[in-house]
Amino acid sequence: MTESPDGGAQVPGRNRKRFPGISSRSYEHPADRSALVALRKLSGFDTVFKTLSGLLPERSLRLLFLSDSVRVSDQQFAHLHAMLRDACYILDLEKVPPMYVNQDPQPNAMCIGLDEPIIVVTTGLVELLDEEEMRAVIGHEVGHALSGHAVYRTILLFLTNLATKVAWIPLGNVAVMAIVTALREWFRKSELSADRAGLLVGQDLQASMRGLMKLAGGNHLHEMNVDAFLKQAEEYESGGDLRDSVLKILNVLPRSHPFTTVRAAELKKWGESRDYQRIMDGHYPRREEDKDASVSDSFRDSAAHYAESVRTSKDPLMGLVRDIAGGAGDLGGKLRDTVFGSRANGAGGSDGANGSDGSGSAGK
Repeated sequence: MTESPDGGAQVPGRNRKRFPGISSRSYEHPADRSALVALRKLSGFDTVFKTLSGLLPERSLRLLFLSDSVRVSDQQFAHLHAMLRDACYILDLEKVPPMYVNQDPQPNAMCIGLDEPIIVVTTGLVELLDEEEMRAVIGHEVGHALSGHAVYRTILLFLTNLATKVAWIPLGNVAVMAIVTALREWFRKSELSADRAGLLVGQDLQASMRGLMKLAGGNHLHEMNVDAFLKQAEEYESGGDLRDSVLKILNVLPRSHPFTTVRAAELKKWGESRDYQRIMDGHYPRREEDKDASVSDSFRDSAAHYAESVRTSKDPLMGLVRDIAGGAGDLGGKLRDTVFGSRANGAGGSDGANGSDGSGSAGK
């Protein structure tokens, strides 16, 4: 039992490691940082961001939750309040953000707000998860707050709503949707960072895995298996041909979150990595060092991450990218083989080196 960050009652649960002064850089996924950099470089984004930051009705948003949801406290959803204080204590977030439970059967949670973050969880999520799974989710949302994600999430919600209202204006929806698409791409990556924060708070990889499985398949853990679930992620990444790679991109574009199996695989890989163990051992960047952090180092880390992703990915499209980067011969033939499964019969003039290298197997 430890004292809460706001000086109130003691926080619950088993003994967990605490990370005084931890910087969000410790757990942020390289794709999160690079997507945010790309977002900020988007033409017109700075203007939109500054304008909306001054116009968004944040007071109205806070009043809405205050009036039509249940505010978590020592008197209401006390077990969630204890978890929230615990998460803030572990990640050393000085001010505990207000949290609300909203009546909605769809399992969901979010962290929004411009000046100060607000955490909202739905009744569907509260009823779906057990205590340790819920602890990871609350840690996930506190991670969003520590990383400053709430501001961009709020703007994404506003612009998504705006896009539906200006669809009738010629080119108006195109301009808005360009920024919405970029925001969604960043937000999907930011979810990977927040998943890591949730693991740092819960410090129970199996609980994090169970929570993600429940989000995908409901409250039927006795019917599910972690290894089989993770195998789905591997099959999703490596299966199919270039057509499937394109369909994957189209499927994910309208989503605010990555696919659940992909999140589980990414989190398991990080939870078993040396980077995670170093944090658990107390070796991590501090917030006080953020002002001295090198932007170029962040760029290099992001570039290295993407290079490694391309190098190790089993996705057919990434395989083609490797071939292009490596100056592969007969690229046209490789592309045709990847899309259609095998070369057209009777092409003629094909030598053994090109005709039997197995490059067409991806289409089977």
